[in-house]
Amino acid sequence: MLIRKKPPRPHALHEPILHENHRRPVTRRELLSAGFMGASGLVMAPAWLAALLKPGKAGAAIALDSDIGTLATGTTQCDISLGAGLVPFICFDLAGGANLVGSEVIVGVQGGQANFLSTAGYGKMGVPGNMVPSSAGFVSNALGLLWHSDGAILRGILSKATTPATAAGTNGAVFPALSENDTNINPHNPMYGIANVGASGSLLTLVGTEPTISGGNSMAPPSLGGVPINSALQPSTIDRPSDAVGLVSSGTSADELSVAVQESQARISSGTTPYSAGASDPASAFTGVLTEPNTGTGTPGVQLYTDPPSDAQLKNQVRCNYVKAAYNSANFGNPSDLDPRQDANITGGGTPIFTASDFSDSDVAMTATVMKLVLNGYAGAGTISIGGFDYHDNTRATGETRNFKAGQMIGAVLEYAQRLGKPVMIYVFSDGSLTSSSMVDTTPAGRDKLAWQGDSSAVAATFFLLYNPNGRTAPLNGAASQQIGYFSADGSVVSTSSPGANSVEQLVEMVVLNYMSLHTQFQGQFSTKFPKQGLGSLTDQEALIAFPPIHA
Repeated sequence: MLIRKKPPRPHALHEPILHENHRRPVTRRELLSAGFMGASGLVMAPAWLAALLKPGKAGAAIALDSDIGTLATGTTQCDISLGAGLVPFICFDLAGGANLVGSEVIVGVQGGQANFLSTAGYGKMGVPGNMVPSSAGFVSNALGLLWHSDGAILRGILSKATTPATAAGTNGAVFPALSENDTNINPHNPMYGIANVGASGSLLTLVGTEPTISGGNSMAPPSLGGVPINSALQPSTIDRPSDAVGLVSSGTSADELSVAVQESQARISSGTTPYSAGASDPASAFTGVLTEPNTGTGTPGVQLYTDPPSDAQLKNQVRCNYVKAAYNSANFGNPSDLDPRQDANITGGGTPIFTASDFSDSDVAMTATVMKLVLNGYAGAGTISIGGFDYHDNTRATGETRNFKAGQMIGAVLEYAQRLGKPVMIYVFSDGSLTSSSMVDTTPAGRDKLAWQGDSSAVAATFFLLYNPNGRTAPLNGAASQQIGYFSADGSVVSTSSPGANSVEQLVEMVVLNYMSLHTQFQGQFSTKFPKQGLGSLTDQEALIAFPPIHA
């Protein structure tokens, strides 16, 4: 009997993808990469917070005008600041194993992007022989970083980065690097490293669109350069405008009551006496209180660590979270200031980045919300995780459609930064990559490119874009600085071409190093911040840096 196999068909933008050689998705990561899940819709404080708050007593409310900004806990004041003022950082975590190079960012052999691979090498990356970069007209430098002129991500970026100054102020670099396919155990996420450098916001340190330790699909390195994950910095899960508004609003007309509750909560589980606003030394009001062992029946609270210094430090963190929440609730008189839907730089002007109807798309809602928080200094860094990039369905159309959508979200961030006059570093990564067949997809959406047929970590890479409002930043050592690592001529990552080429942990170190290099105050400080780093000496590190400082 003749059994006719159904021809491959493209999948719609938000249509889930199931593969015969993959098990049925059951975990959250598998559902995300297959496109079954979008934004999570959960605002989540760090997981340790709820477990540690044991009610003791709620004392007198904190005096808003004279008390919150200088409230001390033990000998350490709560830092009520407007953020660290560093370059905003946003990463895009494309779950499923997206194609990011060859058909997108151009990659070459040793020496840089323009030292092209063979035709067969680009063929593995989905580029047909008549579209290879060495052919006239197939390389674009519109964003500084060389790109395939018909790259779907590039087309998506330029569809949103509509102001000429946006592209003109953008540059970037690419990291050829192996990573496992279809798994969240890749420790790709650099958020904790960025926070350890000093990035923070007036409301939050880190945000992410997934309720995970990293805030995204991929993991964060458990110990980056010898610095372990700090659970107190776990990203708050924020993926829609209402989440941002809810940071400073109870959602009712009783916000004053909300402030009073938070003020009182600031005194829970510490056993403190009310702070005296008239005290000449704010720290003296709490001397000896938080460093008490809290073991006696007459002392409210609970001892969280056996040694008093650690016990005091953790309680200080807990109290300051409440103090900061009360301060923000009291000082953000209009919570809608955090709503991207009401930001004229996003939804207004002659060419809106997003229209009101666009916000019904979960990718738009979470991208707009995260970029609003990070670029305005409310958060120090953010992760945007987009699902559905496991698109090897033997078509090209599905991958082109989804990469174009990712490009639109990246372009929206760049355009918003330009409208605000702010710099931004955008890092893009995925779990593994994929390889093409020899079949050309002749459908309009397939654009006469090679179809995607299977996973392949050998052609994986990541890249970052840097927008500078003062104009495009020139690379440190010319074009050679924009490809850190390289491929073989036949299109495989050379695993010894950089410290991160065969180590995702060191790849993350390279990303953080490049973030630090953008700041004058961090020059030569990478080994100090990350004492067990694997990038070598200062001279070795200099060869891994793409751009000079843009931030004093």
